[in-house]
Amino acid sequence: MQLLQLKNIFLERLIPMYGKEETAHFFYMLCETHLTYTKVDVALNMQKEIILPVIEKFDEAIERLVAWEPIQYIIGSAYFYGNDFMVTKDTLIPRPETEELVDWIIDDFREKEVKILDIGTGSGCIATSLALNLPKASVSAVDISIGALVTANENAKKLRAKVNFEQLDILGATDFFESFDLVVSNPPYVRNLEKEFMQPNVLEYEPQTALFVSDTNPLLFYEKIANLFLKQARKDAVLYFEINEYLGEELTELLLELGFKRPIIKQDFRGKDRMLKAVLY
Repeated sequence: MQLLQLKNIFLERLIPMYGKEETAHFFYMLCETHLTYTKVDVALNMQKEIILPVIEKFDEAIERLVAWEPIQYIIGSAYFYGNDFMVTKDTLIPRPETEELVDWIIDDFREKEVKILDIGTGSGCIATSLALNLPKASVSAVDISIGALVTANENAKKLRAKVNFEQLDILGATDFFESFDLVVSNPPYVRNLEKEFMQPNVLEYEPQTALFVSDTNPLLFYEKIANLFLKQARKDAVLYFEINEYLGEELTELLLELGFKRPIIKQDFRGKDRMLKAVLY
């Protein structure tokens, strides 16, 4: 089978589900993964005969995409802040809005010596990106999931980033194990009531415990992290959160009640309230 024929089969099966643009994007991602072809290479090699094992990889990908499995899990990686990160069923897929949170921190702490803690690290994309872009930083990261920590550690090693990973159930924790200048977290923040608005590729495949919180206590993780921060953070320490776009005002009120000053909410590239920064003084 020629590459052109493979492409036509792929598009015919998936365009009705995903649309032309996204389906083509998936095809190019798979070509890069299984053929090491760039988009230009694909255009130049349409008549190339594709060997059976590669055809089988594309067939498998089609069936998994038909079942709404995210392409990142199929190829085993996701692009984040200039690098490819391995992702597994134990980790969330890194999002573009999280890149903006990382960018905000890097802008604030460039060329500064800073001790950082990333809570709920998942794939390690935040911690590793900060370690790579803040050369004077000392970065630690925690997660409750051993599977996530294995993946995060592999990502840091592959990208030659120095990050200290530890297992920690933040809701059961009594301290941060040491003091930090900067604490960042992208905790579970999607309320169960919001599930009806979400796509099946998220609901059926990404780890639920990393996504959802109860409708009755949606700020559970933020409150716990903030209280531990108050107990142990260094003087002039800064707290950064990725947040639920609908709960920014409630979270701001909570932090003010706890004694934080000047919470700042920042919008993402879609114009949604998605990041918050707070200090004590």
